[in-house]
Amino acid sequence: MNVSFTYLQFHLAFLLPAVMMLLVTGFVSRTRITDAAAQWTDGWRRYWAGVVIITVVALLYTTPWDNLLIARGVWWYGPDRTLATIWEAPIEEYLFIAVQPWLTALWLSHLAFSTDWPAATRPRASRAAMLVVAAALGIAGWRWLGADATFYIGAIFAWAAPVLALQWAVGAPQLWARRRTVAIGTLVPTLYLCVADRIAIEYGIWILSEQYTTGVFVAGLPIEEAAFFFVTNLFVVQGLVLYRLVTSRWGIEAFVGWVAERRSGSGVERPGA
Repeated sequence: MNVSFTYLQFHLAFLLPAVMMLLVTGFVSRTRITDAAAQWTDGWRRYWAGVVIITVVALLYTTPWDNLLIARGVWWYGPDRTLATIWEAPIEEYLFIAVQPWLTALWLSHLAFSTDWPAATRPRASRAAMLVVAAALGIAGWRWLGADATFYIGAIFAWAAPVLALQWAVGAPQLWARRRTVAIGTLVPTLYLCVADRIAIEYGIWILSEQYTTGVFVAGLPIEEAAFFFVTNLFVVQGLVLYRLVTSRWGIEAFVGWVAERRSGSGVERPGA
């Protein structure tokens, strides 16, 4: 199309409004992060500590992978659509990597889920089954890297498999017990970002290589892009759910609360003291 649409304008048109809307609706509704009778402020602070951690991990884990694919020519950017480049990626790409976890986390914060860690039925069997799935994804990904047409989808699967394996090894039974929250938390931002990505491709902000993609489209969107948004949002949602579960189980939240009270000068004794 002849209309020029830059990567920065993409952020302003799609990511910023979504983030602002979710922030406003979150504060107005006073949605609790868990179904416990915790104070909003405390729950908010603890939840976003996990988001910060996941954002840092996302930047560290995604940046090399992203840059290597750009260097390979899996995708590139339209002329005059980006501000500046660091390594192989434009600065707007790093901003996208950092903003996406916050967008997904804001959506997830509207969904209530229990932070109890009840005994799961056959936890070893369910954990083993999910690890088999992760291994299958990784093996398929590495095999597909050997052919040009499946290179991008293979890169996604090979890159995603270790993260999924780690998350499922930690809490596959607990994630399955909260599968409705995980599904809704993952699919809604995935659909939104897929629509935004389809528009960005239409306007030539980024262009995917026909050589390294399968040529399979869903509503005009390359299947590889849909797969990328699905697995990255799944990373964030599962990571935040597990963060809440693990911190609750190990008593880290109680310790954080005790530190906050001590700093405010309340003089409350340390839990368990």
